[in-house]
Amino acid sequence: MENPPRTVRVLLPLPLADAYDYSVPEDLDVAAGQFVAVPLGKREVLGVVWGAGSGDVAASKLRDIAGILPALPMAEALRRFVDWVAAYTLSPPGAVLRMAMSVPAALEAPKTELVYRAAPAITGDDTALKLTAARRRVLEQLKDGPALPAAELAHLAGVGPSVVKTMASVGLLEAVERTVRRSFAEPDGRRAGPVLSAEQAAAAQGLVDKVLAPAFSATLLDGVPGAGKTEVYFEAIAAALAAGRQVLVLLPEIALTAQWLKRFEDRFGALPASWHSGLTGLERRETWRAIAEGRVAVVVGARSALFLPFANLGLIVVDEEHDGSFKQEDGVTYNARDMAVVRARLVAAPIVLASATPSLESIVNVRSGRYGALHLSDRHGGRDLASIAAVDLRREPPARGRWLSPPVVEAMQRTFAAGEQTLLFLNRRGYAPLTLCRGCGHGIECPQCSAWLVEHRFRRSLICHHCGHSEPPAHACRHCGAVDQFVACGPGVERLAEEALTLLPEARLELFTSDSLLDRDQATAAVERMEAGEIDILVGTQMAAKGHHFPNLTLVVVVDADLGLNGGDLRAAERTFQLLYQVAGRAGREDRPGRALVQTHVPEHPVMQALVSGDRDRFVEAELRDRQAAGMPPFGRLASLIVSGPDPAAVDNVCAALARRAPVQDGVTVLGPATAPLALLRGRHRRRFLLKATREIAVQPLLRTWLERIGLPGSVRLQVDVDPYSFM
Repeated sequence: MENPPRTVRVLLPLPLADAYDYSVPEDLDVAAGQFVAVPLGKREVLGVVWGAGSGDVAASKLRDIAGILPALPMAEALRRFVDWVAAYTLSPPGAVLRMAMSVPAALEAPKTELVYRAAPAITGDDTALKLTAARRRVLEQLKDGPALPAAELAHLAGVGPSVVKTMASVGLLEAVERTVRRSFAEPDGRRAGPVLSAEQAAAAQGLVDKVLAPAFSATLLDGVPGAGKTEVYFEAIAAALAAGRQVLVLLPEIALTAQWLKRFEDRFGALPASWHSGLTGLERRETWRAIAEGRVAVVVGARSALFLPFANLGLIVVDEEHDGSFKQEDGVTYNARDMAVVRARLVAAPIVLASATPSLESIVNVRSGRYGALHLSDRHGGRDLASIAAVDLRREPPARGRWLSPPVVEAMQRTFAAGEQTLLFLNRRGYAPLTLCRGCGHGIECPQCSAWLVEHRFRRSLICHHCGHSEPPAHACRHCGAVDQFVACGPGVERLAEEALTLLPEARLELFTSDSLLDRDQATAAVERMEAGEIDILVGTQMAAKGHHFPNLTLVVVVDADLGLNGGDLRAAERTFQLLYQVAGRAGREDRPGRALVQTHVPEHPVMQALVSGDRDRFVEAELRDRQAAGMPPFGRLASLIVSGPDPAAVDNVCAALARRAPVQDGVTVLGPATAPLALLRGRHRRRFLLKATREIAVQPLLRTWLERIGLPGSVRLQVDVDPYSFM
């Protein structure tokens, strides 16, 4: 009787519900975590051995693993992390695995190259060896240096490549094949850092102690803008480096890294490896593999860096931990801040969450004892925080057709006359958010979304900020036929820049937005110009609001402080306060005092009152009381269901089926279905459900039981968002 075939489960980076069983050929020895090639239908795909086979598949139906890839196996902790994220977010495990296998090319054997070195023993005089002057230069170049490729060696020796190859053919040189590996700079954890204040030093020692434990811990590093939080957690990074451990630093936006990278290089003498969407394919492959092999010590990146294959992860830092951009809304919906805490726990490493305006979730975790806390109450060097004043637009409105009120204009003029810098902050891209026809009042809408097209006058186009649809400015109204009767309504940053230059025509002005700065290099150059004093007025969106240190910036103007308070969002007040507090914190970070002016129609709003008084804690307490009374996060749980499809009738049918089978139990409320605020997105009609539960109820089992009873037509999608941040 034949022995049954050995079987293993292989998880594929595809949106599949589970791993598939495969048989292992006799000549292969596979283990959990290894990357393998397997047949799937008529094609061959890559996957990861997830464990022993389930035994549920008949031997006659099993297919063989095709081969093992020449890459280090995926560590058990990362496999557990993939499973954890999938279970928490109710995503197919393969969809999560795809994020951890984002660089398939890195799984292939590294490339090799031919290099040349001097032969071990060369005897005889120059005449016998035919050592011409050119050949002597080649040997001299290799005397104390490494083996080199022919082209590089020839260039350094000042000879032609044929000289090198001829020397190899006659035995003067040896050709050796070596693996091509990109070298990464090595940050020095023992390098002396700046002198810290007593408060900073105490906080830094607290973090260093956590790193040296080593064990899982979560610490909230809370401090006012300019308190030197970065220098404090740099000390924790230094301790991790000295201990030979790897470090991951997550930043919310790649634009923030320009100054951060410079500060890191000044502190550690070398740059960290970066991970973000702007890397080339070759850079991603080399970086991914170097991280897996432990050749990269520090990685700074966007949220996707959380799924990199660290060999020896010893510290995670999440800077600006409150930032909403850590939440991924498409595909697998997850919050990188929260998942970073999970990954730290799985590898028994400390995590630091840093912010001047911590999320309410983190504050509650500190109060419950799940997180530790360190607080920096003063700006570094004893500098005062910027003074903040509200400008009541009801009493001091801008001139007709303008957006800056008289007190703001006066402050800008004084700042410019003093040779200091101004930041005009408006979190609205483009020239105008709405374009209307004077003849009939029709607004120009996106044909694929329930949204207005935003005019970008500098690019001469109308753009949808949701789906990316773009079209040239219209001349004739498609509704009434009126020609050249369109008018821009409301301000965007481009229109604000136009007004600022009208008021101060001699000022040097630049835009700081994702539209004007298309990549990291452009953002870095703009930051450097601002630091060097080559810009008088910076007009920016939230890209300019956080993380930057501009020594000569003394005036910050928030043009429309009420913008984020609209829409009924659960976190509207919290997010608005965080953003405005952060942007005000850009002013007066050096010796000159700073000032922030906040234009608002509702200065009596609790957010505005908290900003002006500088009493962050009072605002936090009031917001927490409101959330607790309503049973909302962080005191309750939420999950959002978004049903979408091109046919509204099919979408509504699915919603009706969901409504009939909605869970009914104490502590659980299901709201909906309701038309989503963004009812049409990328040509798909959208409906929403919101499941609300008390804190002690796990929503994932409820959702699984609910959703497994529902069949979906092929055209209809159902997206589950546990802990939603967007309610659009």
